[in-house]
Amino acid sequence: MVRANGAVSLRELARVVQTSEVTVRRDVRALEAEGLLDRRHGGAVLPGGFTRESGFPQKSHLATAEKTAIADLAAGLVNEGEAIVVGAGTTTQELARRLARVPGLTVVTNSLLVAQALAHANRVEVVMTGGTLRGSNYGLVGSGAEQSLQGLRVSRAFLSGAGLTAERGLSTSNMLAASVDRALVQAAAEVVVLADHTKLGADTMFQTVPTDLITHLVTDDPPVEDERAGTELQALADRGVQIVVAQVPGTVSAAASAGAGAGVGPGANPGAGTSPDASHGRPRREAPLPGPRRHQPLRSAQAVGGAEPPTPRLADVRRR
Repeated sequence: MVRANGAVSLRELARVVQTSEVTVRRDVRALEAEGLLDRRHGGAVLPGGFTRESGFPQKSHLATAEKTAIADLAAGLVNEGEAIVVGAGTTTQELARRLARVPGLTVVTNSLLVAQALAHANRVEVVMTGGTLRGSNYGLVGSGAEQSLQGLRVSRAFLSGAGLTAERGLSTSNMLAASVDRALVQAAAEVVVLADHTKLGADTMFQTVPTDLITHLVTDDPPVEDERAGTELQALADRGVQIVVAQVPGTVSAAASAGAGAGVGPGANPGAGTSPDASHGRPRREAPLPGPRRHQPLRSAQAVGGAEPPTPRLADVRRR
């Protein structure tokens, strides 16, 4: 699977081979010792994955359940009548499919896939950048794309990438893609990063968004065994990023495990940290929604005005 796709998450491997993630993690360590692959937080890539970029056909089959859950939650951050920018990527493509239902929306994008998802949406205006087409992700890059974004101002930018760390922020393995993403960030008042748990802790060549410019991170709950991804989430929260955690159906997450004795998780009272998602019939974590629909935000150490509060731990952040 790694050879065919370029990268794969432990959850995907466990589902395919019908075994536990603990067993898969042990086997991945053995394969890494033989030089057959490189481990990444929550997954594995081919050797040399620091600079290697998978093509769209490979990426579109990775962490599909996680991307769907992330897109469902991220769509709730968009209000009617807003103007936003959406970058290229398979997760942002999933988001675009849900934005087709938001009336009065204006979406600026450099992604052919995002534009295609919104092409037939009523009352959604799509504005595309210029530029040169990259076949690996169907994104427009180069000076034409960057120049078309000059002077633009929108409320939010929704971006994905190849890796995310608290130290460097969001990064990608392609220089041209990174340059356009930086131009998208410059056009937005807030930046929302969409990244599944396999990208947490991964650090690739070109920085696109430094951590202090990331307003929200929408991600899924790392598996119970993936302590490093959980540590990275806590570090991001400590840096002031508001963490929004999507629940992936059929998985045992670190937050669910931590809350098993505290009224959080399946069967818990919806008032104890979760709210019912009417459109999907399952509980979801409270999201810091903007504007009049805003809920109590998931706070980090730097997201609260006034006196400095005690630094929250990740389990506490997820229960808010």
